[in-house]
Amino acid sequence: MPEAPETFITGEIKRTLDERHRLSLPADFAQAVTDDQGQTIVAKERAGCLSLWRATDWQKRIDDGVSLIRQKISAGRMEQKWTDVQRLGRLLSTRYSTVKLANRSRLLIPEGFREFLGVEKGQDVIVVGAVICVEIWNPQAWLDQLKQDMPEFGSLFKELTD
Repeated sequence: MPEAPETFITGEIKRTLDERHRLSLPADFAQAVTDDQGQTIVAKERAGCLSLWRATDWQKRIDDGVSLIRQKISAGRMEQKWTDVQRLGRLLSTRYSTVKLANRSRLLIPEGFREFLGVEKGQDVIVVGAVICVEIWNPQAWLDQLKQDMPEFGSLFKELTD
């Protein structure tokens, strides 16, 4: 079972990517996603969205999952699923990158992640606290996601609080 987050990250703010594909995160967001070694994970979530995580927390989740898959491969339980194992390997290889935030909580969005986010330098992004991580959204993708999710807010809140 995953550990409870140290902080409960919420909020929404608009930021602009500078000429070098950097953006300044709110200090509380940056602190919430930076581990004791100063590392943050940038992950591809869905088209138009990147997420930021504490590197040590992220790595533990990945290591635990990979360990389970290795055990299943060793036990001969994955032979019928090689295509899925390969697909997972490809996604795992490109899904995330470890970064260090620069001065003033500035994040340089790595190459390959910029295209996935779909925002050019000088354009706006929406930075959202998603309780357990921070998300960076292409504004149109964020609006589309809100339109899809907002009608379900009441029932989701009730389900998660029951």
